[in-house]
Amino acid sequence: MKDKRFLITGGAGFIGSNYIIYLLEKFSDIKIVNLDKLTYAGELSNLKQIQNNSNYEFVKGDICDKELVNQLFSKYNFNGVIHFAAESHVDNSIKNPDDFINTNVYGTFNLLNTAKNHWMHEPFLFKKGCENNRFHHISTDEVYGSLDKVGLFTEETSYAPNSPYSASKASSDFIVRSYYHTYGMNVVTTNCSNNYGPRQNDEKLIPTIIRKAISGEDIPIYGKGNNIRDWLYVEDHCNGIDLVFSNGKSGETYNIGGKNERDNLYIANKICEILDEIRPKGSKYSQQITFVKDRPGHDFRYAIDASKIENKIGWKAKENFESGILKTINWYLNKYENR
Repeated sequence: MKDKRFLITGGAGFIGSNYIIYLLEKFSDIKIVNLDKLTYAGELSNLKQIQNNSNYEFVKGDICDKELVNQLFSKYNFNGVIHFAAESHVDNSIKNPDDFINTNVYGTFNLLNTAKNHWMHEPFLFKKGCENNRFHHISTDEVYGSLDKVGLFTEETSYAPNSPYSASKASSDFIVRSYYHTYGMNVVTTNCSNNYGPRQNDEKLIPTIIRKAISGEDIPIYGKGNNIRDWLYVEDHCNGIDLVFSNGKSGETYNIGGKNERDNLYIANKICEILDEIRPKGSKYSQQITFVKDRPGHDFRYAIDASKIENKIGWKAKENFESGILKTINWYLNKYENR
């Protein structure tokens, strides 16, 4: 990692901000430029603790802005890109799919193509000093579609995206793949399961449950609450990204999952149960759980087989859901009660 200059896109968002903090705590000799458009999902407050770090710089801008991205590459001579920036809220993708296609598909292409032009003379021929430059694309398990009650997503699972969001991410994954096979670019892709933990956007499931619970509002759960996700604590994900960026094989994809399958109703009840213990009130929080009309095309189950990253790179999740959710609840209680 010595003397690395990284462009991190979407670094004011949930996973990106956690990753920047993770890197700056781990390494003292790197330079990070955070390019973020600051849409609804980006909050500079996520990075308050490192905003004055001399190894960190924030640039407000759009990954689709060809001139800006080119200027940044020229100015900083990046030797690594970790690409988080994406529209990622499924409900929003149903209402406004054009934003997702533009950011996730064209934005990824613009970053890749700019990196290629700065790092390579021609296909399979790197410029001197750029031989080890790497582009790391952060993706999602949603590109694989939906699982029934059994089975796991592997890196060999066929893509079958079911929402405009997952379709746009699948498209971006294929663009990254094409730059490896066509141009010989040094790329890696990680597809993660559902993340949770500090700094997540308030609209997401777990922050919504916590926020609604402590404010005395109805806690909305889609359908019957039986949709299942594999939950990954965000710091475990950051560790996985770091290991893949450093040690992953060029052109490969790695699935990162927490082996923590839980349905939405279990999550709501578990959060309410913990709140009953650490922030008791006159009645049980679970009485606030209400069921709302299901999301169109709501995938039933996601679950990742993470054996490749475990066996090839030595990654392992440290948190199970029950340990991670307690840390998460305490973080959000502090956030919501100190506004």
